[in-house]
Amino acid sequence: MARPSLLLALGALAAATVACAPVDNTATTTAAPTTSTSCTKEQLKLVTAGKLTIGTDKPAFSPWFKDDDPTNGQGFESAVAYAVAGELGFDRSEVQWSTVKFDSAFAPGAKQFDFDVNQVSITPKRAEAVDFSKGYYTVKQAIVAIKGNKFASAKSLAELKDAKIGVQVGTTSLAAVKDVIKPSAEPNVYNEQIDAVNGLKNEQVDALVVDLPTAFYVTAAQVDNSAIVGQFSSTGGTPEEFGLVMEKGSELKSCVDKAIDTLKTRGDLAKIEQEWLGSAVGAPELK
Repeated sequence: MARPSLLLALGALAAATVACAPVDNTATTTAAPTTSTSCTKEQLKLVTAGKLTIGTDKPAFSPWFKDDDPTNGQGFESAVAYAVAGELGFDRSEVQWSTVKFDSAFAPGAKQFDFDVNQVSITPKRAEAVDFSKGYYTVKQAIVAIKGNKFASAKSLAELKDAKIGVQVGTTSLAAVKDVIKPSAEPNVYNEQIDAVNGLKNEQVDALVVDLPTAFYVTAAQVDNSAIVGQFSSTGGTPEEFGLVMEKGSELKSCVDKAIDTLKTRGDLAKIEQEWLGSAVGAPELK
């Protein structure tokens, strides 16, 4: 995860500008740069000096990561992480990965990562405990069922009211089940995503709710004879987005936001999404 370096902030005027602002070349005096006024990697406050530490859960599933190996740069989130790192000026050898359980990433407290990337949706409640970057992916929820069961042919969310649904704890998928689908029976809530997937495979539940790209992986590689019933929005208007997670008050936030803005403007994020999540289209919309 490397990011191109920006110019060091120079001059008294530049020292008063916001983080990541370019230098004002008209300044006639100089001031020592600080981590709050510069996005050059030498000035960033990091968990490990000289290294960018990125957290994610294990196992790291496709299509977000490939071969359960975040370090290889393959899979959507590994590619995004290295692109962000590049914008901050780090090459691959200067990036180190740390295993962080999904719900620990956005729990209150000090963090042993500079940022975490793990399909963490930005929510107001989570933002009370951690800082989020600007969104790097807009996500829809999806329903997966075994072909032939009575819910596999549902054409609306109302037809899923009587389904026994499996979902991972602590996720926006769980919130979507309770707030949008509102099934008559309490969902089966699993500690790990793989347990929820196995719940569907073993017919402990009628349907599984996960984000749309994960649903394509579930049907292609994890659960035989399964199909995506459809996709739906988990929010009433504001799009649900994944964000990079940082410790509350992190001095990296403005620089990480700048990197994401640059990747969006150049079209790099769109290219990464098309390469790794391009199949996540065409699922019918359920309302």
